Amino acid sequence: MKKSEDLLVESTPFPDPIDNPSHYRDNFEEFFYDSGFIEQLRFEKLRAQRSKSTLSIILLTLDKEIDDKHINMNKILDIVRSKTRNTDICGFVNHRTLGVLLPDTNEKGAKEICDKLLYENKNPQFSSTISTYPDHLFESLAKNGCIYSDTFPFELEKATGALWFKLLLKRGIDIVGSIIGILIFMPVMLITALAIKATSPGPVIFKQVRLGKQGTPFTFYKFRSMHVNMDDQIHREYIRDFINGDRAKANQGDVEKPFFKIKSDPRITRIGKFIRKTSIDELPQFFNVLKGDMSLVGPRPPLAYEAEKYQAWHLRRILEMKPGITGLWQVQGRSRTEWDDAVRLDIQYIRNWSLILDLKLLLKTVKVVLKCGGAV
Repeated sequence: MKKSEDLLVESTPFPDPIDNPSHYRDNFEEFFYDSGFIEQLRFEKLRAQRSKSTLSIILLTLDKEIDDKHINMNKILDIVRSKTRNTDICGFVNHRTLGVLLPDTNEKGAKEICDKLLYENKNPQFSSTISTYPDHLFESLAKNGCIYSDTFPFELEKATGALWFKLLLKRGIDIVGSIIGILIFMPVMLITALAIKATSPGPVIFKQVRLGKQGTPFTFYKFRSMHVNMDDQIHREYIRDFINGDRAKANQGDVEKPFFKIKSDPRITRIGKFIRKTSIDELPQFFNVLKGDMSLVGPRPPLAYEAEKYQAWHLRRILEMKPGITGLWQVQGRSRTEWDDAVRLDIQYIRNWSLILDLKLLLKTVKVVLKCGGAV
């Protein structure tokens, strides 16, 4: 005999909230979408970042073979709430999925709660996904060199309405802008390619795996400015000191004029020094923008071993916005800015992003590049 509190599929038809059943079915997913729950998810992620606490989430998804037309999901949500703590947050993710946010709860605690919700029953008919923020994120970076979406279901926030349209416009500007950039700088790129090929053995284009939005890996293009087969240990050690805030080791300048970049890198070729100083080495990234891996404006895409050293709040710079060729940090700080301040500039851009801001940053980037400010 089924208990009323069990998370079993009931044969009771879902109460129709409006008179027109067909209209209700057409808007079923929209009806269930709980914007309050999604906003709470955003808030809890920010709180976890600031307090350095742990946030877990459980997703309960109705099995595909179950007909959702006769499932009282509101009743099931009430059952879930009755079995969770008062501090936990429950709500709809979509018409087949319930979400449970567990503040200050590690993976072990989340599994215990999930077992209480599902596995006390003989036939729960729901599948579950558990993830812990930011633990699973860093585990994925360490094991896989990227962030797999199936291990990180925290990015449930989808752009809707005006934001979706603005992002579509941003993508359109990226396509047009990257094509124009490729056409304008094609002579410079051809001359640079010939110069690299003539002065040092190896490929013209340097390819490297970087992390894009939500930690998705992609192939990043630059003109090769280093000798081939060089050890990256110098960069790994410098990045560790830079992100950890070891100013004594990271500052390659002086107290009055700090410079946070490797100044005398023995790996760089003669041509490499010039194309780095003039930012010509960045021009192949127009192809990354055209492909959709990057945007013209956004935070810079990190390497996996850089992201492994992040604090939780640093992760916002790669989770919430597509990386860009230029950004607020490149315009206002560049190599004169310490790591935490650079991340704050990226987060400031993410918070205040607009098409007008992108246009202003692109124009300012031209001035910075012409002055070779902050380059080496």
